[in-house]
Amino acid sequence: MEILLAIMTGTLYASGIYLILRRSLVKLIIGLVLLGNGVNLLIFLMGGLTKGKPPIIPEQSKQLLEGVADPLPQALVLTAIVISFGLQSFAIILIKRAYKVLKTDDIDTMNETDSI
Repeated sequence: MEILLAIMTGTLYASGIYLILRRSLVKLIIGLVLLGNGVNLLIFLMGGLTKGKPPIIPEQSKQLLEGVADPLPQALVLTAIVISFGLQSFAIILIKRAYKVLKTDDIDTMNETDSI
């Protein structure tokens, strides 16, 4: 299972970087989404995949028992999802406004309009 998720992480990274290098702003946003999902999956994998109980210490125990899930990667991924959603929302509105003004989503054409 971990090998499959590692391959999926690599695929998300590769396709995200490929789309970021395209000339269209829409493909740039899709690439950022894929890259963000790859990063979230990588953080989740680095924490380790364990099927266990939640990390709650029982009252009679002084430390965590064996086989509990690590809450830190889960919290980091949850935070990254919220931040990436805000970034994607802002980028989509910015691209919509740029398309409305310039009537194109081609990055090279947008660079040419700066010198006018």
